[in-house]
Amino acid sequence: MTSGLVLARRRFVVVRVVGTSMEPAYRAGDRVLVRRRDGERAGRGQVVALQTALPGGVWRTTPLPEPAAAMWFLKRVVAVPGDPVPGAVAERVGAEPGAVVPEGHLVVLGDGPVSEDSRVWGHVPVDRVLGVVVRKLSPVAERGIIAP
Repeated sequence: MTSGLVLARRRFVVVRVVGTSMEPAYRAGDRVLVRRRDGERAGRGQVVALQTALPGGVWRTTPLPEPAAAMWFLKRVVAVPGDPVPGAVAERVGAEPGAVVPEGHLVVLGDGPVSEDSRVWGHVPVDRVLGVVVRKLSPVAERGIIAP
């Protein structure tokens, strides 16, 4: 394997979309290219791939699993540290009026009308983020060739 390919595999991963929470942007069966990136660098409006919370909104503290060894959720970042806590999430996190998203956390929501996201989990620790979605892959890309 060439060093360029090894580097690309460390920086990028392909994730298959399961479910409808990100419709209409991403539909079940779509594949997306995710650039591995520290969750602290995720920006408002970006779609991230993240490891979900355990039942009851409890977050894992172990290192992230290898990409092929886990199911990743796609969600849109709607608030970053220092932003006001969105109203849809305020009750879940017990936020008082004027509260801001704490350091080391994000607020994420699905684009679709039905989504398990920060309204259920609360603030998402940035260390649960695998990376940021770069683009949806075309069907040709599933065979290893990324079409323009």
